[in-house]
Amino acid sequence: MKQPVWQKSSYCAQGDSCVHVAAGPAGIHITESADPRGTILTTTPDAFRVLLRSLKGEPHRTPEAPVLEVTTAGDGDTVRLHTSGAPGAPAVTTDRRRWDAFVQGVRAGEFDHFTV
Repeated sequence: MKQPVWQKSSYCAQGDSCVHVAAGPAGIHITESADPRGTILTTTPDAFRVLLRSLKGEPHRTPEAPVLEVTTAGDGDTVRLHTSGAPGAPAVTTDRRRWDAFVQGVRAGEFDHFTV
């Protein structure tokens, strides 16, 4: 089986320790390379497209597919990305600096090709 090719934002200054995205037959995969558990969140291209549009501040219609939700912990530094309404589902956890680097890449269009 072919391994996915992972992409990170060019704004990530932490070497390989960043939010990574890859496309595969099961959908779009998202992970945080610094996560010791190696959690991989898999979602649909439609849900990923809605996430990208939301992070870019663009209007979008609500998809029928599950929506990706971004939450922060009480400390404000821990960011979690997970499927809305799916308790116990995998969640990608990162810190604010790495998340902000990912968002900068999103706003620059670096991940748009995953939704075509």
